[in-house]
This record gives sequence, C-alpha cells and structure tokens, in this order.
Amino acid sequence: MKKKFYALIGAVILFGLIQLVPFGHDHTNPPIISEPKWSSPQARALVKKHCFQCHSNETEWTWYSNIAPASWLIAMDVIEAREHFNFSDWKTSNEDLDELKEEIETDEMPPIQYWIFHPDSKLNEQQKQELIQALESSI
Repeated sequence: MKKKFYALIGAVILFGLIQLVPFGHDHTNPPIISEPKWSSPQARALVKKHCFQCHSNETEWTWYSNIAPASWLIAMDVIEAREHFNFSDWKTSNEDLDELKEEIETDEMPPIQYWIFHPDSKLNEQQKQELIQALESSI
C-alpha cells in the first residue's frame, strides 16, 4: 500500500515538474502574410473549417494545449503542419496541390491524433471531394 502511495506522489510531482518545461506554452500565432486567392468565400470557409487549425497562423489553442505533455505534441503537430502547408503564409505550387489532394484522399489528413479529439473533423467521401474542389478552384 505504501509503495502505491509513494508511486502516486512521485507521479504527481513528475507531472507538476513537466509543466515547467516551456516548450508548447507559447500560443501566439505569427501574423498572416498571404493567403491563396480563394475562388469564393465558401471555398475559404470550407478550407478554414478543415485545415486552418493546424495549417495556418490562425490556430485556436484549446485548454488542453496548455498541459504537458499534450502541449508538446500539439505544438509539434502545428509547427510541422505549418512547415508543409501554411494557408497564412502561402507559397505553393501545383505539386503542393497534388500532395494536398493525396493526403485528403488517403485519409492522412486530418491525422488520427487530431480527429480522435475532434470527431467531426473526420471527412466522409463527399466532404473530401468538396474540400478538394475548394482547393483546386483556389490554388
């Protein structure tokens, strides 16, 4: 019984200490530099709904993005996503559009770690086609 109690105390202390690691706590978004020339406000709204949370400088940070180790994972996902495609700092080509379409068609986007916590972000076939059409018409 004592060992379990000490293990619990140790886990609580460790959890408290990892909160002191600064990585993942800076939730300031960089400025918006440029966006694609959207074909319509609806196209932008559709892409914003499905992609901007990670692939833009308009990330809305959730409450659990302040708690390590989740804060570390979320920060890494957003950093990596913005490096691949950033709709707020848009510099892309047709090859990038092909990659975007493939990621959507093969269910690589949104990634599982995102849609587990946001089940409504999982795209059905119709939503995939609508999103791809919005991207194709705008890029």
